[in-house]
Order: sequence, then structure tokens, then C-alpha cells
Amino acid sequence: MQAIMESIFDIAYLVTAGLLGILILKNAKGKNEYILFGSMTLLLGLGDSFHLIARIYAMWNGGTQNYPVALGFGKLVTSITMTVFYILLYHFWQKHNHINISKRSSKIITFIIYGLAIARIGLCVFPQNGWFVNDSSYEWGIYRNIPFIVMGGMIAVLYFKKNFLIKDRYFRFMWLAIAISFVFYVITVLGTEFYPLLGMMMIPKTCAYIWMITMGYRELT
Repeated sequence: MQAIMESIFDIAYLVTAGLLGILILKNAKGKNEYILFGSMTLLLGLGDSFHLIARIYAMWNGGTQNYPVALGFGKLVTSITMTVFYILLYHFWQKHNHINISKRSSKIITFIIYGLAIARIGLCVFPQNGWFVNDSSYEWGIYRNIPFIVMGGMIAVLYFKKNFLIKDRYFRFMWLAIAISFVFYVITVLGTEFYPLLGMMMIPKTCAYIWMITMGYRELT
């Protein structure tokens, strides 16, 4: 039953992300910010597909414990593409932002965001992570996510401040969707090792991503 339900959910998520990304690009009408948002959405689906398709296959062919390399590679790819996804989400904030902000402040924020992203990706490629074995490193799972969580928190605050200063009809809850996704992500990272059922927290995290990209789609339709 778990394999059936999880497979249906994962496929629905990937198809939804792909379709919304295509529709956003189709309706962008040359607007750079929406070309960016559509590309970001497609990257989200593509990156997650490396892990989710491998996981679906594994669940129906002997269990996930028998495919540590495929699943580990998928997790690694997803970790990197998700980091890039948030960089693009930050740049969308820049392009869609109508708040007066000095060039110096903008450069500082961009420097910090990119610094955290580079640190995150750099930590992801260390062999100590143990991506390709069943017993991957719990400690390195925490290390590599520290800069990622800080980066996500910064981006959530930027969207929150924008909504506080300028009422944005379609993106007014972007900060909340980002916050929800990271809350459930942290629960999964910290707790699954001890309570495997907490892996189910990836479902609301994924729903938060769909909420994010739906905001962009709604503004264009």
C-alpha cells in the first residue's frame, strides 16, 4: 500500500511541476522574471525526478535497500538542484521586487546567498556524506544542511519584508510556503534516523513547493 500511495503522489508531483513550468514559460510573453520562474519550476521537477523515479523503481523491485547507488546519486543531484532552485527564487525576488533597496545592500545580500549556496554544494560533494551506501552519515546530513537552512531562512525573510511593505496579491504567502517547506525538511533530516515514519514529513514539504510554483502560475493566468 505504501508503494502504491507514494508512487501516485510522487508521479503527480513531478507531472504537476513539469506542466506548470511549461505553462509559465508559455505565458511568460518575453518577461524575464517569468522566464526565470518557469525555468526554476522545471528545474525543481527535473532535479527531484532523479531521486523520486529511482525511489519508485526501487520500491517496486525489491526495496530501496537494494539500490543505494541509484538512490544516493538521486539525493545528491536533488540536493544540488534544490540549492540552485532557491538561488533562482532569490533572483526572482530581485526582479519582482518594487522595494527601494540600495545597490550596496543588494550586493551584500547576493554575496551572502551565493556564499551559503557554494558552501552547501561544497559540503554535498564530500565523500564523508556516504551518498552511495545504505548507512549514510547522519552528522554530514546535518553539516550540509546548515548553510542551506540559513539561505532558505534569509530568502523567506526577504519575501516576508516585501509582503509587509508592499501587498503582493499573488506572492504574499511565498515567505510562508518557504518556511513550511524548511520546517518539514528539518524534521525529516533530524528525525528520520531515529523515527523512520518522520520521512512522511516530505509530503507536506513537497506540497509547499507546489504551493510556491502555483503562485507564479496564478499571476500569469
